[in-house]
Amino acid sequence: MKLADLRLAAVAIAAASAAATASAQDAPALFERHGCTTCHADTEQLAASAYVDIAARYRHDPKAAAKLTAVVKKGAHGDGIWPMPPLPQVPEADARKMVAYILALGK
Repeated sequence: MKLADLRLAAVAIAAASAAATASAQDAPALFERHGCTTCHADTEQLAASAYVDIAARYRHDPKAAAKLTAVVKKGAHGDGIWPMPPLPQVPEADARKMVAYILALGK
């Protein structure tokens, strides 16, 4: 194997490792990274609803995941003190992971 081939293989392995690490991020880390923990917590209402309360509110809504993902991206005014600002910079995949976590709290 040539040196260039070895370098290319090393780059490919490093890229695959980085992708695996990124996809292994759990929702709580995403909440922290995107600033959600400033207003939300799993079981305690802070400036906004607790995640368990959100999950209960949407428990029987078959479109809950799509609606809540849109709320993350576009913002909304729920029952908290302030409206949730739009977060268009949150990647769609991150928003879906966070919403899945929230909805799972209601099961």
